[in-house]
Amino acid sequence: MNQVTAATHRSALRLNEAVWRRWFDPTQDAGGEVGSQPDYRFSLANERTFLAWIRTSLALVGGGLAVAAFVPPLRWPHIREGIAIGLLLVGAIVAIRAVDHWARSERAMRLGQALPRSRFPAVLSLILAGGAVVLLIVLLFSGLRA
Repeated sequence: MNQVTAATHRSALRLNEAVWRRWFDPTQDAGGEVGSQPDYRFSLANERTFLAWIRTSLALVGGGLAVAAFVPPLRWPHIREGIAIGLLLVGAIVAIRAVDHWARSERAMRLGQALPRSRFPAVLSLILAGGAVVLLIVLLFSGLRA
């Protein structure tokens, strides 16, 4: 590896380390503690919101597993598997988004900044509504195999 590539690689590793550090402990930075301790009620509310998103993620993952295990094959091949995979992927995305939003909100509270805006609830609602319409169409027009 040449010196430029090695320096770029080290820089990327430091950036990834900083991102991971912010996720797992948004109160700490490379230079020590970030900001000041917010009112504990706000931190607890942030954690409750995080846990609500995790419950949503678990419900989506459980739904994906239930579809894969218990829904009989449909007339069109691989529809059941596609639905299961879709639910599992959305569940994984929700879990990742939950920890990201929790860490960014905690950091903003500690620094006295405005809380980060989130379009994710609206996007998730649109994805789930669209998925429900697609499922309804599939069920109405394909029916179950005899």
